[in-house]
Amino acid sequence: MSDAPALKEIFNHERLKHIADETFAVYPAFDRKRFIAQATEGLDGLSLMQRLNRVSQSLHAGLPQDYLAALDILYQLAPRLNSAFVSLILPEYVALYGQDDFERSMEALKFFTAFGSSEFAVRHFLRRDFSRAIEVMHGWSLDDNPHVRRLASEGCRPRLPWSFRLENLMVDPSPVLDILDNLKADDSLYVRKSVANHFNDITKDNPEWVLDQLEGWSLDNPNSAWIARHALRSLIKKGDVRALTLMGAGEKAQVLLSDLKVTPDAISLGERIELAFTLTSTSKDVQRLIIDYAIHYVKKSGGTSAKVFKFKTLELAAGASVTLRREQQVRNFTTRVHYAGRHEVDVLINGECLGRSGFDLNA
Repeated sequence: MSDAPALKEIFNHERLKHIADETFAVYPAFDRKRFIAQATEGLDGLSLMQRLNRVSQSLHAGLPQDYLAALDILYQLAPRLNSAFVSLILPEYVALYGQDDFERSMEALKFFTAFGSSEFAVRHFLRRDFSRAIEVMHGWSLDDNPHVRRLASEGCRPRLPWSFRLENLMVDPSPVLDILDNLKADDSLYVRKSVANHFNDITKDNPEWVLDQLEGWSLDNPNSAWIARHALRSLIKKGDVRALTLMGAGEKAQVLLSDLKVTPDAISLGERIELAFTLTSTSKDVQRLIIDYAIHYVKKSGGTSAKVFKFKTLELAAGASVTLRREQQVRNFTTRVHYAGRHEVDVLINGECLGRSGFDLNA
């Protein structure tokens, strides 16, 4: 198991002192002791996002109660914070105390996003006044700054991790189409990752809508092709024929899978396995192969639940062979706890399982 500190320790006592000192530097009336006392109350029992929220509330207690005066101080504080994630306390402040001043607050979110991200905070404005907020975000999608363009996409993802869901967009994603269309060939990888994740979110509720959009794209553009490939990852893992076809792998793979092995046959938690196999083409033509693998993790109940992992996409020439290997460590995560037992491993080629092996996880 990993000995790395919990992510919530981003907001530890040392970091809170840094925030207090930097706020005092731009606002000498700021009571640092009071801030730290409020921010650290019950700190150990708070999650990452609860700590973020607590810090913003503690800032508010020590800043001018006039919103615009406080905002001016936060503008000065933003470049002084020593962590991009910690700077999220600034848009969080806007979400907590600025919803009655829509225009200035949206401008503040646009400014603060360059220091970390305003993706969580802007969702409160979308929930309160969707049509007005989405119109502003459409303008952001045309901005010169890639941080602002990314915010236009990331902030209105229907299933953004660590935030509440935007139920209206889960039902009908069409209001964000113009935003995503403006960004479908963006030069910034930072922006493209957000657009791909946004489309992948939508596939959970409206897969056909996503496929309809992407089938209309020119995938000769490498930026658009990159987005489409990553946007369809969940559908490809499910073996969706339209998604596989869009990626040039809609046909059944004409290959022979041999020498499939998972080694070692038994491991303990924290150790690694290696998956290895050979593919030999039985086709007279070059074929594109999208190769994934699934591990059937043992659950506490004794049943299993499969998780699909990306492996490789390749072009296999007629009659050619290729041997592939992949290592993976089996360790616990906050989102997945492992249990002892037999773990089956499937090799998936163009959405079809062509072979199975496995390993035992010892207690």
